[in-house]
Amino acid sequence: MSMSRREFLQVLAAAAASGLVLDSRAVLAGTLPAGYYDAPPAGNVSFMHITDTHAQLLPIWFREPNVNLGVGSMAGKVPHLVGTHFLKHYGLKPGTADAHAFTYLDFQTAAKTYGKVGGFAHLKTLVDQVRASRPGCLLLDGGDTWQGSATALWTNAQDMVDACIALGVDVMTPHWEATYGADRVQEIVNNDFKKAGLDFVAQNIVTNDFGDQVFKPYTLREINGVTVAVVGQAFPYTPVANPRYMVPDWSYGIRDDSMQKWVDEARAKGAKVVVVLSHNGMDVDLKMASRVNGVDAIFGGHTHDGVYQPVPVKTPDGGTCLVTNAGSNGKFLGVMDFEVKDGKVKGWKYRLLPVFANFLAADAKMDALIQKIRAPYESKLNEVLAVSDDFLYRRGNFNGTWDQLILDAIMAVKGADAGFSPGFRWGTTILPGESITMEKLMDQTAITYPQSTLTPMKGTMIKNIMEDVCDNLFNPDPYYQQGGDMVRVGGIHYTVDPTKTIGHRISDMTLNGKPVDPDKTYKVAGWAPVAEGAQGAPVWEVVAEYLRDKKVIKGLKLNQPKVVGIPKNNPGIVL
Repeated sequence: MSMSRREFLQVLAAAAASGLVLDSRAVLAGTLPAGYYDAPPAGNVSFMHITDTHAQLLPIWFREPNVNLGVGSMAGKVPHLVGTHFLKHYGLKPGTADAHAFTYLDFQTAAKTYGKVGGFAHLKTLVDQVRASRPGCLLLDGGDTWQGSATALWTNAQDMVDACIALGVDVMTPHWEATYGADRVQEIVNNDFKKAGLDFVAQNIVTNDFGDQVFKPYTLREINGVTVAVVGQAFPYTPVANPRYMVPDWSYGIRDDSMQKWVDEARAKGAKVVVVLSHNGMDVDLKMASRVNGVDAIFGGHTHDGVYQPVPVKTPDGGTCLVTNAGSNGKFLGVMDFEVKDGKVKGWKYRLLPVFANFLAADAKMDALIQKIRAPYESKLNEVLAVSDDFLYRRGNFNGTWDQLILDAIMAVKGADAGFSPGFRWGTTILPGESITMEKLMDQTAITYPQSTLTPMKGTMIKNIMEDVCDNLFNPDPYYQQGGDMVRVGGIHYTVDPTKTIGHRISDMTLNGKPVDPDKTYKVAGWAPVAEGAQGAPVWEVVAEYLRDKKVIKGLKLNQPKVVGIPKNNPGIVL
């Protein structure tokens, strides 16, 4: 006997009332070590760092990857360590709060033990606590802040602008922010941020015509009588990874030479500490650190790596640059202390603090702001689309179960032979037994170019697309990596060798048990087209239709590629 939509929702309501739907406080059983959030200052110049929060105002579940492969000189090195390899490298014990925060190990059990992470009200409490013992401490935001949730999309980023100002952010650099369009970015920078005294810096964004700076390349601040500089480094491949038509007059790039120029200028103006606020990605930051003099630390983002301690990199002049990366989704707060004497950095100490929402009281004012932001949208956000018996996650070099669900949905609704879903790193996690609400679906799909598509493609085109994206991820030169993970593929099974060169990494492609014919035309479903003028229903509408029909998601078959060419002991992969 089939169940009506109304009956289904009544069952969900009853299940929630009986405690079936997981609540982080209800299941909390773990404890943190005594003094876990004690972070006494270890110097006279301090910075806090958040990055890639992806508009997550509330506490969430977020699983770290079990595949984070490095190739070439990056193989087996930070940040390409997962699971027990990560713990061993940093001397962390399994089964602890830090093991849960920094790895995927025993995620479902540990999540129920320690509760959800992040949430701006809880982050605000920690920021204020750290700042109270560090007068003048600057809070840096590495970008990917205004995108990644329904409320960010529906308010045109205003929710995150207001929340970041309330959090006390001092300096910011961008990536996904550009997908709201150049006019909207400039409106926020020249109005909201200017009024709040928040600097928006990006040395590597210049005009197409004359190469003028679009934003300030750096800002000078004073901390305890010491002049410091924060140089901005926006995501260098924004017009490639995202639609160019949204920022038609802006030119991006890595721009080592201009980075050196601005660092030198800041030093000449009296800066005794120079840091880079970067959205390059960790591997790119490590290379940049080896090519630019005069930078004391890079506070990095984009690749969502929670890096327990900085990686020291030798600069061309024999100095040292500390390269960090502070995870994603508001899950971590980086705290860097420098001891500056006689105009030079003499020492440093760093902590990357996980934000366990159950162990940090919510700041009342931030909590009230979040409730105000959400109030007009609560009914839309809370619509129950289905229940998931499966564990839904996204992060990892290859397919995740959330991606698989999206692929299954767009292929079914559009009648496709195969499907492509972007290798986005953002997106929250759902534990088995939880409801898939519209809000949780939007956590995976909330972008300003959400069109779903159905495109005829020959087998050769399918392979070329996959090879191109694979090179973006596994090119041995990090300066040619354009970010994101491997495109998620539905219907097609394949083998991948990350150690090969472009055009030769993908092989053994099959569809329904038969080899993909290079000359045959297939119907391929997709979403998030970067070309202007694409038509199609927003992807969340397509997936929501599928979920409402299914009612319960169970037995997802994860379409993982066969990975070859990687040594079995590679610390960046556990399958």
